[in-house]
Amino acid sequence: MEKEENLTKPSQNQKDDDTTEQEIKNSESETEAKVDEKSELTPEQKILELEDKLARTYAEMENQRRRYEKEKEDAYEYGGFAFAREALSLIDNLERSKQILQNDESLKNSDALKKILDHIEIINKDLISIFSKNNIKTIESLGKKLDPNFHQAMMEIDDDNKEPGTIVQEIQKGFTIKDRLLRPSLVGVSKKTSNKEEKPGKNKENLEKK
Repeated sequence: MEKEENLTKPSQNQKDDDTTEQEIKNSESETEAKVDEKSELTPEQKILELEDKLARTYAEMENQRRRYEKEKEDAYEYGGFAFAREALSLIDNLERSKQILQNDESLKNSDALKKILDHIEIINKDLISIFSKNNIKTIESLGKKLDPNFHQAMMEIDDDNKEPGTIVQEIQKGFTIKDRLLRPSLVGVSKKTSNKEEKPGKNKENLEKK
């Protein structure tokens, strides 16, 4: 009798197999239901779905076009940025040559020095003119208030006749190209000296009181 019961009673492995098959069937049924649900969309819903996809594709294409136009514009407007910055060394070298010649004791007050300086000045003006035609312009500095966007302060100079932060010395000229900074002006700015002068007086008063 026990043998017959064992034969008729399903094994655990058979139960597991049946459960797995049932899960697979359930999963397939769910997938088929989703497909059926999508296929059951009305024509109006399908049109709306296609319109949404088309709008997204068009927006992406438009963004790419704008990026391309911006890159092309920047390349046209500022393509010579690096070259322009390197070319500024010509003006710097002319200015250094001018200072060296002016400080040469053997040339001071000579006609030769005057002619050389005149030629240097002509070359310098021609360079500035060429730069200006290509939208490279000098930054106005002397007498202006320090602007961190265009000036770089290298030193402070005692000057009670100027407002603190006023540019009183230009060490190196700065330039812009169109609306961009090519290089800042290196400058010296004024500062008040009155505070320093008042300190000895205050110390003297303190000594008298003691």
